[in-house]
Amino acid sequence: ERKLDYVLGLTINQFMERRLQTLVQKKKIANSVHHARVLIRQRHIAVGKQMVNIPSFMVRVSSEQHIQHSATSCIKTGKLGRTKRRKANAGGDGDDE
Repeated sequence: ERKLDYVLGLTINQFMERRLQTLVQKKKIANSVHHARVLIRQRHIAVGKQMVNIPSFMVRVSSEQHIQHSATSCIKTGKLGRTKRRKANAGGDGDDE
């Protein structure tokens, strides 16, 4: 019954603070909440080993310390991203004709 009372006592602010989008920004992985949302949607963020691409993902307190860049992210690996790879392979002509 104490669990139910705790859940019913949650405020909107407490609920919003548990979102992945907010926690990524608070951990200084992103510059803003908007930047955090973009990083999450572009599959750059993982919670533990699990890549998460849903900004509204509710993060448990025990999982909060495991928020990081995903293993396949070009930010973490240092490899070229999709667009830079594509431009490098095209030779950098700049002509689309």
